Amino acid sequence: MARVALVTGGTRGIGAAISLALKAAGHRVVATYAGNDEAAQRFRAESGIPVYKWSVADYDACVAGVKTVEAEVGPIDILVNNAGITRDAWFHKMTKQQWDEVIRTNLDGIFNMTHPVWPGMRERKYGRVVVISSVNGQKGQFGQANYSAAKAGDLGFVKALAQEGAKLGITVNAVCPGYIDTDMVRVVDPRIVAEKIVPQIPVGRLGTAEEIARCVVFLVSEEAGFITGSTLSANGGMYMI
Repeated sequence: MARVALVTGGTRGIGAAISLALKAAGHRVVATYAGNDEAAQRFRAESGIPVYKWSVADYDACVAGVKTVEAEVGPIDILVNNAGITRDAWFHKMTKQQWDEVIRTNLDGIFNMTHPVWPGMRERKYGRVVVISSVNGQKGQFGQANYSAAKAGDLGFVKALAQEGAKLGITVNAVCPGYIDTDMVRVVDPRIVAEKIVPQIPVGRLGTAEEIARCVVFLVSEEAGFITGSTLSANGGMYMI
């Protein structure tokens, strides 16, 4: 059955792949973005997917944005909390601003987006919420105290909220990507990727955004209704739990 799906950070990288995969699965998809107007408009033109601009770090903007989307497209039954940023630094050099920016986007952002759609999902007794966390939220990562803390918090959010939605037909799950071949990884020195990162991955390569998108398509499907509060790790075997 076709549903309205909203993907935050849905115009680039993993988010864009998720948006396209959900559209291919028959859903009515909208994608949000925070800053890159050129990339967002290019994505809209190429995909035909409507795009909306607001920051997930701003609760009031999220409330207003959700209201606009639901008025123009329809009630949101699928929410993919994908938007995320990094501000990496050794902890002793990390600024309060670097900490706050990551927490506000990567952790507060999932509250800010899920809270406005939750009442409607409860009323309709149906919903799918997927949070894109990270392998570094599971195992931690040097130089990412802020990012790892936020992504670990995402997993606690999923486990708690899944219990509230379970009897109402709402599932809440997480996907934890490993190192994926996107812009976020491409900014790393290619030598470091080849010599330090890929050797940690048993399958011997970076993942693709499309592989993460397929995880999301499954978790939001009708057939995945018995799966909730779960974490799907898609990391090529670099961290097994």
